[in-house]
Amino acid sequence: MIIVIQCKDQVGLVAAISSVLAREGLNIVSLREHVDKTDNRFFMRVHVEQEAESDLLYKKLQEVLPPEAGISVNPLPEKKLVVMVTKEYHCLGDILIRNHFKTLGAAVQCVIGNHATLQNICQRFDIPFYEVPGEDDKTAFEGKIIDIVKKYNPDYIVLAKFMRILSPSFLTHFPGTIINIHHSFLPAFAGASPYKQAYERGVKMIGATAHFVTDQLDEGPIIAQQIIPVNHSHTAIDMMKAGKEIETAVLARALRLVFDDRVFVYKNKTVVFE
Repeated sequence: MIIVIQCKDQVGLVAAISSVLAREGLNIVSLREHVDKTDNRFFMRVHVEQEAESDLLYKKLQEVLPPEAGISVNPLPEKKLVVMVTKEYHCLGDILIRNHFKTLGAAVQCVIGNHATLQNICQRFDIPFYEVPGEDDKTAFEGKIIDIVKKYNPDYIVLAKFMRILSPSFLTHFPGTIINIHHSFLPAFAGASPYKQAYERGVKMIGATAHFVTDQLDEGPIIAQQIIPVNHSHTAIDMMKAGKEIETAVLARALRLVFDDRVFVYKNKTVVFE
């Protein structure tokens, strides 16, 4: 059983939480906690050996924690996931393979694409694919996607190289649940064509960033990042090819952390218990 807590910090929180678990006969297997001293914010993830009645344990923890505490007791072990794509296959392919072999930590419900390019690979893995062509009317385009997503009621939406900017109106339907992989080490080279930007700047390393999506383009809370070295001999195309591998790795790592309930979001930052 997993318990995650986020609240205002105060003296004795760890002791109080541990006492509640002990009284319920729950043995702690692992416990990770962090205090953000700047914001006086407490974060904790606890793994206990036994199972308990979630609602009852929630109420007992609520009694010893500050009033506004965010508490989640035994989140679903396998999340529901909708993936959105355009034409690039590398991130989607990795997700589908992990999903097929039950190592993703989530179950892919469907894939939505604004082109039909990746429909075939979804059919091979027996995953429903919906083509929603990009229309001149962005409201209508996003409305069709919203209708599809809500039919599946996913825990998370993953933008696996979905090359369209979603409107603030779209994001209000799915707050805090959309994860994007961006092909640069943010905050450097945000927006379009980051490899071209990096090449023109003459950088000596490139990277990828997985982050939650907000209405500020490529500025949402960062979950995971990674870099690899490059040099003067790399063209923009070379950088792009190398970048695909790191994008796949970073997205896979970020999803594992999120699905395992190891990521806490507060303001525009994350606390990640790896």
